[in-house]
Amino acid sequence: MSEYEAVRRGKLVLKGEPSKTKKRKHKKEKSDKPKKRTVDEDALKHGGWWKATKFEDITGSVAIEYGKNSYITALDNGLFSLGAPHNENDGPSPEEIFTAFPINDARVAFKSGYGKYLKVEKDGMVTGRSDAVSLLEQFEPVFQDGKLALQAGNGCFMSVDPEDDAVVALRKVAGEAEVVTIRACAVRELNSDDDVPTEEKGNLDQVEINYVKKFQKFQDKKMRISKEDKSALEKAKNDGILHETLLDRRSKMKADRYCK
Repeated sequence: MSEYEAVRRGKLVLKGEPSKTKKRKHKKEKSDKPKKRTVDEDALKHGGWWKATKFEDITGSVAIEYGKNSYITALDNGLFSLGAPHNENDGPSPEEIFTAFPINDARVAFKSGYGKYLKVEKDGMVTGRSDAVSLLEQFEPVFQDGKLALQAGNGCFMSVDPEDDAVVALRKVAGEAEVVTIRACAVRELNSDDDVPTEEKGNLDQVEINYVKKFQKFQDKKMRISKEDKSALEKAKNDGILHETLLDRRSKMKADRYCK
């Protein structure tokens, strides 16, 4: 542990445009109406580490959870394994904490506590021995229907091999074994509006358009919206199967990049 904690995490340096000085704007007067706050019970059960639900959440110190209260842990040989389950209310151990660096608006790189970037090898093994970021050190978080999977640079989704607990990326289609939870510990402000995803704001017509925009291939730059009766969406929402129904409608239109 002393060797692990002795490594100092560096910052990811990428070439970009020089920063521009922004003019200060007058702040709007704060409303006297108090904000509604909610308690994240799930985060409390994980030592204050909350679940990432959008790409912007994956930055800074994070933990990668598979199953319940078990996190990917970095080994001193550059490999990774699934750590032992933690007790409820406990957060990840130091060797289970990574630093996430967004590369662009779709991909992110992860650095272990040993100061090395995660990389997918030719055989699908995920290692942590890289000093710089190339395509193979980049991962794409794929959010769909409330679930998350990490797509590696080889086009396969990351998972844990059940035989030896090694971290691999071998499957092109994400199943239950590839479902992951990324947890962060950055301070955030919770209010009632945070419970509603951006895609689900508006009426059901707009919600369907939002999800098509998010997942459609756009090969011909045209949106393909299902012409089936919209009343089915209202019924699906009341029955609690709105996401499944939206996915089925996109699948019939061949408009979803993650459908088979």
